[in-house]
Amino acid sequence: MIPRYTRPAMARIWSAENRLDKWLAIEVAVCEAWAELGVVPRAALPKIRQARYDLARMAELEVETQHEVTAFLRSVAPSVGPEARYIHLGLTSSDIMDTGTGLQMVDATAVLKEDVRNLLRVLERQAVEHRSTLMIGRTHGVHAEPITFGLKLASWVDEMRRNQARLEFAGEQIAVGKISGAVGTHATVPPFVEEHACQLLGLKAEPVSSQIVHRDRHAFFLTTIAVIASSLDKMATEVRGLQKTEILEVEEPFGEGQQGSSAMPHKRNPVLSERVSGLARVIRGCAVTGLEDVALWHERDISHSSAERVVIPDACTALDYILDLFTGVMDGLQVYPQNMRRNIEVTHGLVFSQRVLLALIEKGLARQEAYELVQRNAMQAWRGEGEFLDLLQADAEVGAQLSGEELAELFDYNYFLRYIDAAFERLGLQEASFEGVDSKGGT
Repeated sequence: MIPRYTRPAMARIWSAENRLDKWLAIEVAVCEAWAELGVVPRAALPKIRQARYDLARMAELEVETQHEVTAFLRSVAPSVGPEARYIHLGLTSSDIMDTGTGLQMVDATAVLKEDVRNLLRVLERQAVEHRSTLMIGRTHGVHAEPITFGLKLASWVDEMRRNQARLEFAGEQIAVGKISGAVGTHATVPPFVEEHACQLLGLKAEPVSSQIVHRDRHAFFLTTIAVIASSLDKMATEVRGLQKTEILEVEEPFGEGQQGSSAMPHKRNPVLSERVSGLARVIRGCAVTGLEDVALWHERDISHSSAERVVIPDACTALDYILDLFTGVMDGLQVYPQNMRRNIEVTHGLVFSQRVLLALIEKGLARQEAYELVQRNAMQAWRGEGEFLDLLQADAEVGAQLSGEELAELFDYNYFLRYIDAAFERLGLQEASFEGVDSKGGT
């Protein structure tokens, strides 16, 4: 990841030093477990608990040994003395590496959970604030019927709550350790040692491991991160779409002194939302790699190792960044209700076409006959040949079914908003009843 995008808490979790701190904590926990069985003398534990690695020395040893865990253990030994012979007793490298990665992912999940909570608080506030802010709903990018901006945001709240639950479950899936020896048989390290050490570390033991923690766990974690990133991409894409010059219903924050273009001083571009969308693509790529890492040869190969050293930290780091970034976008979002109203009315009342259709059907017309009557007038309004209501009132066939007064009553925005409160009630976001809009669409 680009260093300036890395937030301190997440950067610390995936630092080389923290990785080795986790390894050391695991080695000590295993010795504590062995001591419960009397294999490691309790008198040796004080020295073992004071063990320290030497990062510089480890780097030198890794050049020589071409094996990072061996280099790590050799760098630790001088800080312990003769008692170092008890460290890594009965273990294989994956016992330390996989359990350590699990601890790092647990810590990363805690950061991401807080990020999601922060975004949810902002979305919930904005949804309630704009519960009755009328805007046009669009399908296929084309005007459909009115909604409210708050309703749109309420759907984002619901989606992020689902993501919150997904992240919680994914965090549980990767909160496991594996200390079962070379091929997972516990031949050199009894199940008690694994269970006790994992308990000390705050992890569950992998019920049945091979030489590794099974990578479906990591794949599930990464795909969950990718789903959350895709939700952010969806929301950021909507902000980008609504910020188009000819729409301009919302606009992401634009700071004093900010410049949108090196060439055109007038530009105010949705660069933050575009950054969210771009990094979401990177995260989805990480998830694909995680899925590829599930299938390994026999009890394990090492093809997953090099890949996940990149994709797990990168996915966590990128999601942490874009969650924080988009929270800032939504917190400072500029909303333009006057433009929303202008855009609703740009099609000369066509948003009421379904209301007229239903009214004609209620009068007894066959659906297709009613549809053709409404569409005929709608296409005239679409071409700019008049206001939809005026055209309908001048149409004799329509008039034979609906009076001018009945038609006018159909052109009331409140019809579309009768049940807006229900969505907010379902989400527990209801604070005050919807006050409605006047028949001309004003709030």
